[in-house]
Amino acid sequence: MLQDIYPQRLNNQYDCVKPTADSRVFFFKDRTVLLSFKDDGVISVPTYDEISQGAESLKIEYIYLFRVDKTNYFLAMTHCRLSMSGYEYKNVTILRSIISQEICFAGATAFHLFNWYRSNRFCGSCGKPLTPDTKERILRCRNCNNLVFPKISPAVIVAIKNKDKLLMTKYAGREYTNYALVAGFTEIGETVEETVAREVMEEVGLKVKNIRYYKSQPWGFDSNLLLGFVADLDGDDMINLDTEELSLAQWFNREDIPISDDGVSLTKALIGAFKDNKI
Repeated sequence: MLQDIYPQRLNNQYDCVKPTADSRVFFFKDRTVLLSFKDDGVISVPTYDEISQGAESLKIEYIYLFRVDKTNYFLAMTHCRLSMSGYEYKNVTILRSIISQEICFAGATAFHLFNWYRSNRFCGSCGKPLTPDTKERILRCRNCNNLVFPKISPAVIVAIKNKDKLLMTKYAGREYTNYALVAGFTEIGETVEETVAREVMEEVGLKVKNIRYYKSQPWGFDSNLLLGFVADLDGDDMINLDTEELSLAQWFNREDIPISDDGVSLTKALIGAFKDNKI
């Protein structure tokens, strides 16, 4: 999955440091990211040295994000859209298709923090400006002492098994049109196992049993922590589709599953594991 960058390691501990020439810098504008596209096909994140030469006249705030091995990554906060030769803004979904697992994971995590910083400029309690803490990843209100931590929304993804069949779905009205699995967010006062049972009933009208944990995944594209589960069908296999959420839900025999693990998403990892008879 995208977070599996071993032997490299992402260190997310906050550090109040300034960028150096070889630091990597993420620029985001809405849901686009600035990347370098070389003639040899290599895609990279611009360095601070490159940015400094191409954006001398812009007012940019650099925020430390994290470190991958010895490389520091920063977020560039600016209202301007940077224009530099050899660099293009692309939809953040391009990160999922980049060969470098480090850039994919770093970009998704950086986008998570970009959305958090952008959405929390002012205190939700008193309306005063929030300021970054110098020791931890916190936004602090100096007027009322309110502390704002990064938003992380827990959500479940469930592979529903009916012997040698897997229930696969497609979303209704979303940008992502490939096959997926039943998924949804955990509600207040709910365990993740209860979320699995509720989402399955709401989206496809089925009951499940033997709910068991598979793996988890940080999914910075949507500020989520995804929790993967496997569950067995309990009773009737007749699907009652929630057409507001899904456009399709269908049982697939193991040998007929049309997609495989892409090495990026938890959804594809679950589907691939079932296809390979590992779950």
